[in-house]
Amino acid sequence: MRTVLILTALLLTLASPAGADEFRLKDGKVVRGELLKQTPEKLFVDIGFTVLGIPRDELEEHLATTPDAGPAEAGEGDGASDHGLYSEADLTELGVRKAVEKYGEGVVLVKVPGALGSGFIIREDGYIITNAHVVQGEIEVTVTVYKVVDGQFEKKNFDQVRVLAVNPFIDLALIKIDEEELGEYQLQKVFLGRVEEVEVGQQVFVVGAPQGLERSVTEGIVSLKNRENDGKVYIQIDAAVNPGNSGGPLFNTRGEVIGVNSWKRLFSEGLNFAIPVDYVKHFIKNRDAFAYDRDNPNSGYRYLPPPRRQNSSTQQD
Repeated sequence: MRTVLILTALLLTLASPAGADEFRLKDGKVVRGELLKQTPEKLFVDIGFTVLGIPRDELEEHLATTPDAGPAEAGEGDGASDHGLYSEADLTELGVRKAVEKYGEGVVLVKVPGALGSGFIIREDGYIITNAHVVQGEIEVTVTVYKVVDGQFEKKNFDQVRVLAVNPFIDLALIKIDEEELGEYQLQKVFLGRVEEVEVGQQVFVVGAPQGLERSVTEGIVSLKNRENDGKVYIQIDAAVNPGNSGGPLFNTRGEVIGVNSWKRLFSEGLNFAIPVDYVKHFIKNRDAFAYDRDNPNSGYRYLPPPRRQNSSTQQD
């Protein structure tokens, strides 16, 4: 790591090549160069006179530039930034149909014994976000990925899936497909959006497996961007959400994930709720605090409220 820091300090005194990406390290230093290759452990960057391997755990942010020769393809490399396990990008407007075509492969089916939900891929080496209530307490998790091949969807099941982190209080979980089982199979990741850009009335859509109906798409609008419930804030939407959608992404029409579908009001239509994406980013960045203990499937800990004391004016239901 010392060699990396010395080279990084030297780079700060050199002129950056046109169109070079910017890599901001956690110690405040900045590296500029062309990204050549990524692995789960490192990013390999051409800095002009050598290739530098930057450990992912030392990377604070990766800012990709768009070449001057022309605009980047919609949704790829347009102001993209790598935040370790997830990425952001200033995507262009696509509309529902094109956004589904471009990012639908990033949505997966998550199965556990006796139940199923949805999830979405945040990094190509198998990291996936879903709801805590989909996988909490489970040690057998299967992920199904859908890929378009010759105009048809093909399913690929992965049975070696680990639960890495769970936060039941905000209903989020981080899971990962085993690297050996994944092999050379190419996954489609999705980009996380920004909650401050969510507006009431904007068009949104949901991809998931309601009632087990795989690859279902529903659309609607944002009814309210900050609906409070039980001390937490949710995005209220009228796009149809049902059991099986849990853990799946709420997209805007640029194809950015702005929320995670979590729950609905029973016996009501059009009252559905998603966890805002800022909760997701905070959970990912602090995932070590919510690390899942395989020997204790009930972690993280969740304490039930104490029973209420009865008196003449109160009565428990």
